[in-house]
Amino acid sequence: MRPCAPTGLQLGFRAIRMMVGGALLLALPQTTSFAQNSAISAGPKADPKAVTKADYEQKLREYEQAHGMFEEEQARPYWQSITDKRRSRIAKRRNGQDVVLDDYVTTQPPAYTGPSRPVNPFPEPGPTPSAAIPVVADFLRCAMEQFQFAPALPRSEQEYKRSYAGVAAAVGITRDQAVRVYAFESGGDGKYDVQAGLEYDRPGAHAVSTALGYNQLLNTNSVELLAEHGDDFVAKLGRKAPPAGDAAYAAFAGRLAILQRMIAFARTVPNDWAEHEKLANTPGGLAIHALNLDVDIGPYLQTQKLLDSIEFARRKNRTAPLTAAELEMMNLTGDGSGFDMINIALADRDRVPTSNFFQRKGYERNPIVIRFNTVARLLAATDAKMDEEAKLAGARELAAVFP
Repeated sequence: MRPCAPTGLQLGFRAIRMMVGGALLLALPQTTSFAQNSAISAGPKADPKAVTKADYEQKLREYEQAHGMFEEEQARPYWQSITDKRRSRIAKRRNGQDVVLDDYVTTQPPAYTGPSRPVNPFPEPGPTPSAAIPVVADFLRCAMEQFQFAPALPRSEQEYKRSYAGVAAAVGITRDQAVRVYAFESGGDGKYDVQAGLEYDRPGAHAVSTALGYNQLLNTNSVELLAEHGDDFVAKLGRKAPPAGDAAYAAFAGRLAILQRMIAFARTVPNDWAEHEKLANTPGGLAIHALNLDVDIGPYLQTQKLLDSIEFARRKNRTAPLTAAELEMMNLTGDGSGFDMINIALADRDRVPTSNFFQRKGYERNPIVIRFNTVARLLAATDAKMDEEAKLAGARELAAVFP
């Protein structure tokens, strides 16, 4: 038997009748939202703010339910598998075992496709915005206040490039490595004091991090490098000292003494990245970052960052020279994760997602590794960017002065 066709009343309303004072009331349609229901029930005097708030709270509940399920069923298991596979690779390498494709997660991170988080129409007063990222003027001010130090600034960009090229070549960094990494990090024409976010002279530009110089060292990098290699810097710089009777000797000796004080300060915390990061964000740490601007000392800091990665690869029995793009991967993700990435067989690089080499928060903040989401694509994009930026004037000048 075919069911009877629904009446118009059945389509729009539940057939519930209530007699109130002799009047017949019909219940609301089943599809009416909580917010609409509240508004209708309240009549023409309903508070618009209450309706808006009710609608927001309903959407928020829907978002939280959907996003919670995504986190529990997809995101957390995926990122846990990333962690588990990374630990397994570390253990296998420690035990001298080969790492194969199955030791990596080969699927891309899951994407949330549910309702977006609604915007609160009545936001609570938030915390005070964090302070602006310090810039070169702050580094210089802290250097003077904390250590009475003023960097010996280069008389020209070419002077700094010549100093940097000489230091880099002396420790075995090739012209190709130095020039292409400089091109990638500084935009191809960056000056010795270029800071991330301020590469281009445009209205509204602001620093996005403390990354500074040809190889974009963070203030934490500066503190860590000084703590680990400061004695070597002092020894190398000492060999450049003018004769004791020279008029410039006193000033040079003074800078050397200040460098030693900065080294001692950098070593007041354990040799640990988190501890160095805390110290780097103090006035004394920001003062240390100003060393990158010194024409004699800065090139040692900038070069050492690359040299550390090269020596890390050598300790891991990498015999072939690192390409500039491979060196940049170690600079980007850290030596351990970067070497893990570039150690993948060429045939497997297009099957391994870049998510394998990042913590979740770091990955989700980096649109480049999300866009170029396999090792092969990221390396190819890095090489292409280096090709483009190496044609610019700054990169050509560095190549020309390289010994």
